Amino acid sequence: MNLLEMNHVKKSFGGLEVIRDISLHVGEGEIVSIIGPSGSGKSTLLRCATMLETMDSGELIYLGERAAWNNEKEETVYAPRQELRKIRQNYGLVFQNYNLFPHFSVLKNITDAPVTVQKRDKKEAVETAMELLKKMGLEDKADAYPCQLSGGQCQRVAIARALALNPKILFFDEPTSALDPELTAEVLKVIKSLADLHIAMVIVTHEMAFARDISDRVIFMADGVIVEEGRPEEVFASENERTLSFLGRYGEMLKAEKQ
Repeated sequence: MNLLEMNHVKKSFGGLEVIRDISLHVGEGEIVSIIGPSGSGKSTLLRCATMLETMDSGELIYLGERAAWNNEKEETVYAPRQELRKIRQNYGLVFQNYNLFPHFSVLKNITDAPVTVQKRDKKEAVETAMELLKKMGLEDKADAYPCQLSGGQCQRVAIARALALNPKILFFDEPTSALDPELTAEVLKVIKSLADLHIAMVIVTHEMAFARDISDRVIFMADGVIVEEGRPEEVFASENERTLSFLGRYGEMLKAEKQ
């Protein structure tokens, strides 16, 4: 069974069509990277998948449960609030700008949702949080506040916070776009290490080498549509004109490596 299915999704802002009839699926433990130029609709697609944006039309399914679908008038209808709350527990989201609570310590940022939303035992939530901080190399930062951390550390806390909810699928919206190259490498290394946990991941990224190395499947988007998708080696060796234009020098470097 697919963890996530999006069928014929459309989204406009004003008169601008940002997503035009996109369908995709994500299987259990699968790592999917979404690449493409700025303004191609990648982040909007992620926001529709996580219900931060309302789709204009289309179908959204998590583990066989329909979160949204079209009615007879071709308008999007969402499931009742209680069902959506249950569906939302299947996924976590890591934003570009961390979105940590500045007035909460690192530990409270991670334990707050498991305790207040999932009603988990506080002691168990703290134990889980400390294990995750250890995995992130931040076990000594439990009592620190976000303002005392580097951008890379904040992003690692944000990843730990998402993992603390035990999601089946984790979404990353350009997780390194706000970081300098050194901190980018640090965060990408952490995301790569998550592959061992066999959690499905959907990653919107501009880091081409990272997308090639970590992904089971790469989706190339442009102008609100999926131009091409397939295994990394297929997409990065593509002869498609639009894909070649986007990959540019990176594609040339890959071809040179093979020669």
